[in-house]
Amino acid sequence: MYCAYLNDEVELTAEREQHILERHPDLWPEPTIKIAQTLADPDQIVRLSNSNERVFSRWFESIGAGKYVVVVVVSDTRHWIVTAYITRRLSKRGEIEWVRT
Repeated sequence: MYCAYLNDEVELTAEREQHILERHPDLWPEPTIKIAQTLADPDQIVRLSNSNERVFSRWFESIGAGKYVVVVVVSDTRHWIVTAYITRRLSKRGEIEWVRT
C-alpha cells in the first residue's frame, strides 16, 4: 500500500493481516481498503515517543455512527503495519507530527 506522507510503500504481511482479522474483526469486511485509505489520506499522524512508530488515523462516517480507523506503522529498514483498529476517540499518546488542515 502506498503512503504519500512516507513517500513509500507500506507492507501488510499475511501474519499482521491475520492478527488484525483475529483481534479487530470490526474492521471487516474490506479491512485492506480502509487501511489503504487511512494511509493514503489520513486526518492525523502521531509519532510515538522514543519510537519508530507512527499512528495514522482517519475518520469514517460510514463505520457505525462514525469512527476512526487507526493504523500503526513501524519504520525501520522498511515500513510495515503492526496493527489496525477502529476507535471512537484518538489516543493522546505521542507527538502530533501532521494534521489535515
